[in-house]
Amino acid sequence: MYSTPDFRKGLRIEVNGEPYIIVDFQHVKPGKGGAFVRTKLKNLLSGNVVDKTFRSGEKVGKPDLEEKEMQFLYQDGEGFHFMDNATYEQLALQEEVIGDSKNFLQENTNVTILFYQGRAINLELPIFVELEVTEAEPGVKGDTASGASKPVTVETGAKIQVPLFINVGDRLKIDTRTGEYIERVKT
Repeated sequence: MYSTPDFRKGLRIEVNGEPYIIVDFQHVKPGKGGAFVRTKLKNLLSGNVVDKTFRSGEKVGKPDLEEKEMQFLYQDGEGFHFMDNATYEQLALQEEVIGDSKNFLQENTNVTILFYQGRAINLELPIFVELEVTEAEPGVKGDTASGASKPVTVETGAKIQVPLFINVGDRLKIDTRTGEYIERVKT
């Protein structure tokens, strides 16, 4: 069980039988009445964000969550296939669980899969991945007045905005949280 003084960003709690992660919180002590904690919670099953207020000292449950390090093997008609790094068991996940992470998922990438009561509910990629550019339009000279960028397609099929000097065959470091270009990787 967690109490309101334990609250911090990123803490996973259980409210009304569902797992949530604390996105933001604020301790409030009004001049009149008891203190309370105003929170913004993200449901780990549905992804919905809700505002909830807890009285100071109120207790919430600890969800039955488990994280496993797994390696992405391949994708086929049945889904995305992963292998547990500890037991070598394989697991197939549907696209609904993977979400936008599929844009940066490469074979042999190690990921963390979050399980709730034995069911996979979320996938966390490494913060940065290196991907090769497969399609890029040539940059137009003189089009740099405002730090110009152009769209490119990387090997996983994701489209990202990059500076004009990026060409086909370049390897890029990409932030998987935002999908933004970080830098060109020297080969």
